[in-house]
Amino acid sequence: QVQLVESGGGLVQPGGSLRLSCAASGRIFSIGAMGWYRQAPGNQRELVATITGSGSTNYADSVKGRFTISRDNAKNTVNLQMNSLKPEDTAVYYCNADLTTRWGSQRSLYWGQGTQVTVSS
Repeated sequence: QVQLVESGGGLVQPGGSLRLSCAASGRIFSIGAMGWYRQAPGNQRELVATITGSGSTNYADSVKGRFTISRDNAKNTVNLQMNSLKPEDTAVYYCNADLTTRWGSQRSLYWGQGTQVTVSS
């Protein structure tokens, strides 16, 4: 069984910073890409940032230059450093991981339960 657990969400003022973390645990053989997505009320879930196993990153245009994704392969964690936060960044943030649970198996996508980020004065 695999679990992804996010942490680090909360309330922050506009212009402030937050750091989200996501730890994958359980029966994991290997992890490929990891990522962060977000969903605001009434909106569809959207990509925020992704990072491959080798460290290549991709960002949504709306967060480029403000957010930084990173990962620690030894700890099976992915982080999202969010700076210069705006009210429109308010959403539930979800991490995911494309991983295998045993040698030779196909990769499957796993999701965390989400963490709330609220940007408000």
